[in-house]
Amino acid sequence: MLSIAVYKEEGMAQAEPNVVPLCDVLLVLLIIFMVITPTVQKGIDIKLPETTQDTSSTPGSLIVLTLFKGDRVDINKVQWNLEEVGDELRRIYATRQEKIAFIRADAPLPYRKIIELMDVAKGAGVEVMGIIPEYFTEEEVR
Repeated sequence: MLSIAVYKEEGMAQAEPNVVPLCDVLLVLLIIFMVITPTVQKGIDIKLPETTQDTSSTPGSLIVLTLFKGDRVDINKVQWNLEEVGDELRRIYATRQEKIAFIRADAPLPYRKIIELMDVAKGAGVEVMGIIPEYFTEEEVR
């Protein structure tokens, strides 16, 4: 890879790098990385919503769970205790094809309460959950 050139004027040997093989190796490496890169891309699969003009998913058929302080849960504006929500959701989703629910919660509630409601909903048969990112407090709902 190194060549030695002898200059007659100076009388000393001078080492110069041979650039051609270096460029060949770099181009081969570049081609290898360009070929391999698309095959090793990683990511997560997501389910994007589909837009349809289907009227079967009217707003009346959506289930919205609203969590308030004191373990009170509204299922489409009907009040339930957190202990009763599982049974009610099982009854609601027993005949439904789409097992989708939307969850919203009072702003000052601890996150563990929301996760607890999500766990109850999953146990009752809800397959897909959406979170409604709406900031509200219990006083604003009344």
